[in-house]
Amino acid sequence: MAPRKNAKGGGGNSSSSGSGSGSTSAGSSGGSSSPGARRETKHKNGKKGGLSGSSFFTWFMVIALLGVWTSVAVVWFELVDYEEVLGKLGIYDADGDGDFDVDDAKVLLGLKERSASEPTVAPEEPEPYADPEEAPMRAEPRYIEDEVTEQIQPLLHDMVYTEHAEGEDLQQQEGGPVGEPQPEDNDFLTATDVDDQFETLEPETFHEETVDSYHGEETVSQDYNQDMEEMMYEQENPDSSEPVIDDERLHHDADGVTYQDYDEQVYEPSENEPLENEPSENEAIEISDNAVEDSSIISEETNKKMDDPEPKEKVKKKKPKLLNKFDKTIKAELDAAEKLRKRGKIEEAVNAFKELVRKYPQSPRARYGMAQCEDDLAEKRRSNELLRRAIETYQEVASLPDVPTDLLKLTLKRRSDRQQFLGHMRGSLLTLQRLVQLFPNDTSLKNDLGVGYLLIGDNDNAKKVYEEVLSVTPNDGFAKVHYGFILKAQNKIAESIPYLKEGIESGDPGTDDGRFYFHLGDAMQRVGNKEAYKWYELGHKRGHFASVWQRSLYNVNGLKAQPWWTPKETGYTDLVKSLERHWKLIRDEGLAVMDKAKGLFLPEDENLREKGDWSQFTLWQQGRKNENACKGAPKTCTLLEKFPETTGCRRGQIKYSIMHPGTHVWPHTGPTNCRLRMHLGLVIPKEGCRIRCANETKMWEEGKVLIFDDSFEHEVWQDASSFRLIFIVDVWHPELTPQQRRSLPAI
Repeated sequence: MAPRKNAKGGGGNSSSSGSGSGSTSAGSSGGSSSPGARRETKHKNGKKGGLSGSSFFTWFMVIALLGVWTSVAVVWFELVDYEEVLGKLGIYDADGDGDFDVDDAKVLLGLKERSASEPTVAPEEPEPYADPEEAPMRAEPRYIEDEVTEQIQPLLHDMVYTEHAEGEDLQQQEGGPVGEPQPEDNDFLTATDVDDQFETLEPETFHEETVDSYHGEETVSQDYNQDMEEMMYEQENPDSSEPVIDDERLHHDADGVTYQDYDEQVYEPSENEPLENEPSENEAIEISDNAVEDSSIISEETNKKMDDPEPKEKVKKKKPKLLNKFDKTIKAELDAAEKLRKRGKIEEAVNAFKELVRKYPQSPRARYGMAQCEDDLAEKRRSNELLRRAIETYQEVASLPDVPTDLLKLTLKRRSDRQQFLGHMRGSLLTLQRLVQLFPNDTSLKNDLGVGYLLIGDNDNAKKVYEEVLSVTPNDGFAKVHYGFILKAQNKIAESIPYLKEGIESGDPGTDDGRFYFHLGDAMQRVGNKEAYKWYELGHKRGHFASVWQRSLYNVNGLKAQPWWTPKETGYTDLVKSLERHWKLIRDEGLAVMDKAKGLFLPEDENLREKGDWSQFTLWQQGRKNENACKGAPKTCTLLEKFPETTGCRRGQIKYSIMHPGTHVWPHTGPTNCRLRMHLGLVIPKEGCRIRCANETKMWEEGKVLIFDDSFEHEVWQDASSFRLIFIVDVWHPELTPQQRRSLPAI
């Protein structure tokens, strides 16, 4: 054992050079084979064996340079297809940033949650564009016979209550009212819809009515019907990702036209667009700081009520079903035809649905699809004939047996809408009556029925309908504003105010309409309620009026707006000079017409007078000459025919106006900003006769012309001891283009 120990010790001692020991045993010799001896051998320079610092650095540099040149070689000689590598790694892109990085790895390892919007796998090919409205539906496939998630909402009305309250402006319309009853077939299920008197009227025409008359166009919302069609298509084609081409929808609520003729295109400014003709700061007319401040309070209160309605108890929504049992068996064929329609291939869709109707004549859904195609084609081609055919087909759907309840309701609503569009108000009324009979508990349909009665001038029956609605749903805002409108038309001014006010404040669909603000403010003015201008201000803030003073409802945006004009500003100096030069001739013919034996002056019956006697004698109306009237004033008519800016003004009149002592005309506004009004003084008492437009009051002079914009509020007093006679001449607003003058619907 000792020699082994010595060997260890010698091995250990040999590691210490110059230890001072004299021992030279064999174990310490250079030939020792022990592990210690092998591990601790010395170099000639006396350093230990192993890698030195310099040699380590040398090898590090060699390896680094080798890596650099290898990388250069890979890139230079394109040894690796990086695009292919990145493409493969793209499937692991979990955070949607377009590459594979640490965040992606964390997601894949479960260390981080995947965002809901992050795609799991990038698509190899881009998906075709899909209608954003269809995207949510594709997430959860549904079919046409499946129940949709939303209840059929009440059809909203784009009401057009024509406010032709023109003060010194309106002439009683000769002949019967627009809604003159025409013979109708008493059998509702007759396929052919009877044309009302509207068919004989000139297209694109407003007809002068009383201030409380009611006009409507597109009273059943086209947007609703289109939404329902989208909903149905999404049910039928949940996986469709191809672009949908919707036909251009024609919204004709711009100027409140009684009906639209597809065959004649017209320029129609949209009432719903924000008005751009608000006066500049220099021209704007302020009422009072208090009125504006108070209107802000009303605005805040009303907005609060509209934005934060009282929480209503949630009711389980009924889901409409549009297929009967038989239609479910041919669903694939129905889907294929409907897909053509939604892609805008209307002609092909018509043929497809016609073939389905031929094969399955008792299929309600197939026939409804054909009616929709005819409806779409009528809009595309602007054809009244095609639209009449669609109306008949809608009726055929309703006449079939085993029509699903929801499809029946949708069909008859659309039929009523299209009938109103064509001016078939009585036919539409019959359709609405049928709807109410079928669905007596649907108050929205009763509201529609009330509108149907108003459109033919039957305010009494409309009133009964809204009374019935309010007895069941006393907080129905739509019924309230319409009931208030009827009360005001019946001159029950004070009674109308709370209904109009509460209806607007309800915020219900169809209540935030300029006509209701107009009537509410007008009613308040008549009872001396100072809040009138606060509501006008609120109506202005919500885009219904151009300003507090300028409250016309049928406007062209961007026209210069100021209450009073000079002849030079109008550009019609020749007309003004001619009127003033021949004023005595015009006066004499007017006085001759005043002979009571002839009875040509008709009393103003627009409910604009607080008191007094006011009559008018009209020579031109809506750009049309009254030949019989001109026989009473032939020289005057000959004189005017030289000036097309007035005789061709289809939104104005030319007439004599006589007002007797003790007359006061309520503050009111004309219907449109598209005209200016000239008053030529003929017989003017020295004192007591004056006219206010906005906040400036003037008096007439014999032989002189006053020019004002009657879309601004104006008011008239006749406190003289004798009659006042003036000559009223309307002219186009000078900034209207020739095209606009030709195409604007008449008023």
